[in-house]
Amino acid sequence: MGNMQGLRTKYHVGEIIANYYHKYKGSGPFAGIFLGHKPAAVILDKDLLKQVLIKEFSNFADRGLYYNEKDDPLTGHLVFVGGDKWRSLRAKMSPTFTSGKMKCMYDTLQTVGHRLLDVMYEKIEQSSELDMRDIMAHFNTDIIGSVAFGIECNSLKNPENRFLAMGRKSIEVPRHNALIMALIDSFPELARKLGMRVLPEDVHRFFMSMIKETVEYREKHHIRRNDFLDMVLDLKNNPESIATLGGLTFEELAAQVYMFFVAGFETSSSTMGFALYELAQNQQLQDRLRHEVNEVFDQFPDDNISYEVLMDIPYLDQILCETLRKYPVGSALTRQSLNDYVVPDHPEYVIPKGTLLFIPVLGIHFDPEFYPNPDEFDPERFSSEAVKQRDSVEFLGFGDGPRTCIGMRFGKMQSRLGLAIVIRHFRFTVCSRTDIPMQINPESLVWSPKHDLYLNVEAIRGRI
Repeated sequence: MGNMQGLRTKYHVGEIIANYYHKYKGSGPFAGIFLGHKPAAVILDKDLLKQVLIKEFSNFADRGLYYNEKDDPLTGHLVFVGGDKWRSLRAKMSPTFTSGKMKCMYDTLQTVGHRLLDVMYEKIEQSSELDMRDIMAHFNTDIIGSVAFGIECNSLKNPENRFLAMGRKSIEVPRHNALIMALIDSFPELARKLGMRVLPEDVHRFFMSMIKETVEYREKHHIRRNDFLDMVLDLKNNPESIATLGGLTFEELAAQVYMFFVAGFETSSSTMGFALYELAQNQQLQDRLRHEVNEVFDQFPDDNISYEVLMDIPYLDQILCETLRKYPVGSALTRQSLNDYVVPDHPEYVIPKGTLLFIPVLGIHFDPEFYPNPDEFDPERFSSEAVKQRDSVEFLGFGDGPRTCIGMRFGKMQSRLGLAIVIRHFRFTVCSRTDIPMQINPESLVWSPKHDLYLNVEAIRGRI
């Protein structure tokens, strides 16, 4: 296991890398670490971090994560792939995440938002203690099921929905134990030759069949919804538009749709759950946010706030940024050196070709040099004045540089709308089932709670 003892049984990978960062910061630009049998490095120095993420990106464009397009096709998506394939995919997929495209999807979000309120009002009639992370996961599942698949999941009304169950399983229930994953990470080329897969079999079958049925139905009946699936279908059916890729195969298309669904529902639901968890413990902050949200929403009939106004509520953005600071979904990022790299101003240090670099997001976010009293939840860290004085690499909630999160606009849109809607209509406080202090699930691929996120919920406004 190298330096990864306790990985996924006792510690999340983000914790291990953060502890390494705090232990060795100041000793040099990076510290050596073993990922199983494989030598890697944890970046300790902010200047080197800028080089890797931004200035020398061409040498660190790949994430170095294991994927197997042949035997495990859903892993061949934009988050994992590297090289020319990543560049071509990124260039062709970026237009679907512009603000113009977000506006096209926004009506769907509002429809699901009204459904979210109806379900919460019904639930609090039975019990005031609700698992808010789970409710927000259903909210996001319904949104992304519609814009990615054109399918009305209606998981808010149907808690046993398979989309949510399979999406969550793909993140929280690994196919292999930590030892086998350490071997795969140590010897990725051998693992590919052996046909090693990382997605659970039922997850693979569910998403492949669902995507296949949806694509065939749309192509047969010439249906267009101007959503994410339409965009990747255009890439598949117009190969001349992506000449360097030679067109998208069905497996490649399926991988991008799968990535959009899984990355979108889990990241936003955990972020909204963590935000409500902190606001339940800080009534003063909750009241301030509610006051600002109410001032804006009161201008619109039936709470149908416009996209532009939603994206311009300052304190709402501060709350979500501070949540991502304290609970970064991507608690550790990776990059791989494509060539031998001499560290600037440190000629004695050379990062060999093929070396995996860990970026300690959790460690940086809890570094008192950048964030005094880092355990405190303080949205003022993200006031416009504070942000101007901060280096961009000191906050990595969405990454930084050319490989920053492509779905950042979408994630911000659904997180802002979901949080604003529930804060306007309900008051949140802690209850006997609230997990304080918060425990993190060590097995999850992302930074997510180990236990259900129960809060006491009280209606403070009538139904729309």
